[in-house]
Amino acid sequence: MENSVLTTTTRPKFKRDPVKTVILASMMGTAIEFFDFYAYGTASATYFPRVFFPQMTPVLATILSLLTFGVAFVARPVGSFLFGHFGDWLGRKKTLVLSLLVMGVATVAIGFIPGYSVIGVWGAVLLCLCRFIQGIGLGGEWSGAVLVATENAPANRRALYGAFPEVGAPIGFFICNGLFYLLENWLTPAQMTAFGWRIPFWASAVLVVIGLYVRRRLQETPCSSSPRKRTTLPSHRYGRFSNPTGGKSSREPSSWEPLTPCSLP
Repeated sequence: MENSVLTTTTRPKFKRDPVKTVILASMMGTAIEFFDFYAYGTASATYFPRVFFPQMTPVLATILSLLTFGVAFVARPVGSFLFGHFGDWLGRKKTLVLSLLVMGVATVAIGFIPGYSVIGVWGAVLLCLCRFIQGIGLGGEWSGAVLVATENAPANRRALYGAFPEVGAPIGFFICNGLFYLLENWLTPAQMTAFGWRIPFWASAVLVVIGLYVRRRLQETPCSSSPRKRTTLPSHRYGRFSNPTGGKSSREPSSWEPLTPCSLP
C-alpha cells in the first residue's frame, strides 16, 4: 500500500507575545465586536421599527426589524469559514485585523443609513446588507481571537488563555447597554429616534481604532508563522484488520490516525 503524504508543521523556537498583549488583543477585540453586535440588537428592538418601518403596524414593524437582526446569524458561519481559511494561509494577525476592520466599517455605516422617510425601503435593504457584513466580521473574530490566544499560550496555560476572548463578549454587552442608558437619560425620546440611536454606531469608530492599534502590535502566532514541510507517514501507521476467515488481512485507514500529527505539540 502506498505511503500517505500529509502536511505537518515544523515549529522552531518562537518568541511569544507578552501575556498582557495577548490578553488585550484577544479580549479587547472581542469586546469591541460584540459592542457593535449588541448595539444593533438594542437599536433593532427599540428604534428601527419607527425609523425604517414606519409604514407598518407596530407589531409587524418590530418583527421585520428583528428579522434584520437575525441576518447576522446566517452570516456568522460564512465569516468563520472565510477567515478561518485565510487565517491558515495569511496568518492569524492579518485576519484578526481584517475582521475587526470589516466589523467596524459595517457598524459605522449603519449609523449613516437614512431612514424610510428619506430613501424608502432602500434603508431596510442597506440595513440588511450592513448587518450581513457585521455577521461575517464577527464570525471571523470569534474563532480567530480564540486561536490567537491559545496558540500564543504556553502548553500548560491554553485553557486559561482561551478564556480571555470569552470575557470580551459580556464586556461589550455592558458597555453597549450602558451607553444606550446614558443617551436615553440625556436625550428626549424624539431626539433618540431622530439621531441619538446613531451615536453608539459612530462611537464604534473610536473603539475600532484602539483595537486595531493593539492588534497590530501582535506577532504572528507560532503555528501560522512556522514553515511547513511535507512528511511521509509509513503505511504501517494505518490500521490493519484481521480477516476472521483466516485469509489475508484487509487494510483500511483509521480515520483518526492521519490527523494525529496535526494535534501534537
